[in-house]
Amino acid sequence: MPQFDTAQVRNYYDRHTSEFLALGQGASLGAIHRAVWGPGTHTQQDAFRYVEDQIEEHLRAVAERDALVSPHVVDLGCGIGASLCRLAERLDIRGTGVTLSPVQARLAERQIAESGLSDRVRCIEGDFCDLPSACEIADLVYAIESFVHGPDPTRFFAHCGQIVRPDGLLIICDDVRRPSAGHAADRTVERFCRGWHINSLLHRSELQQLASAAGFEHLSTTDLTPYLELSRPRDKAIALLVALVGWVPVIADRLDYLVGGSALQTCLSRRWVGYELAVFRRLK
Repeated sequence: MPQFDTAQVRNYYDRHTSEFLALGQGASLGAIHRAVWGPGTHTQQDAFRYVEDQIEEHLRAVAERDALVSPHVVDLGCGIGASLCRLAERLDIRGTGVTLSPVQARLAERQIAESGLSDRVRCIEGDFCDLPSACEIADLVYAIESFVHGPDPTRFFAHCGQIVRPDGLLIICDDVRRPSAGHAADRTVERFCRGWHINSLLHRSELQQLASAAGFEHLSTTDLTPYLELSRPRDKAIALLVALVGWVPVIADRLDYLVGGSALQTCLSRRWVGYELAVFRRLK
């Protein structure tokens, strides 16, 4: 059974999206996901766009290979639509974003309109484990830091198998469980999952097996963990705050995302959790 149901995950994002945008370092870009200081990055903006740039490269390759005109791209767990809008600004695509959160859906529609992309990009409020019929077949589907929230990874891949066309791509960038032993690792991983409302923290091999069972071929996995910013002064300050007041139930509930984020920093730095970008191709 999942630790959190769909309503709880929806409520989590409805409650905290304004804080993510107000306090997050990527707020000016509308980026809720993490900065990745991968090869070729020079500025913080580059780092927040790094994952999107990798998706863009794969999309360009697919469009060139198949001579696509206006390929359809779907963002599962699109946040406020910033990643999809950037792709649409750089490439001639049609885009569909899917988010559980009505708060995010409203912000995404505003972002799309302000970017002048309403004729090519839209946001659907819905569950990516139970995709609405309005979601058309796609040439490329991606999920950035959203897969782990899903209550049923088997259903996630089953629905992706329905909307990704044969030879199309599925890209997942998210946290994965690493082999670890000991109560300290288990407790910290559980604190991360509880704080961030995580249901599907899988090992890399489990992710690939589920994808294969749904008709996807694994093409590549890139470990992005070494390119994350860990142990920043900001993170140390949050860790101190969590240590001081995180044990108080009413405060822990209100600051669940900070408690979970602090635990994630520990998990990443000790290699109990990794952050990876996996690419799959839908078989014919």
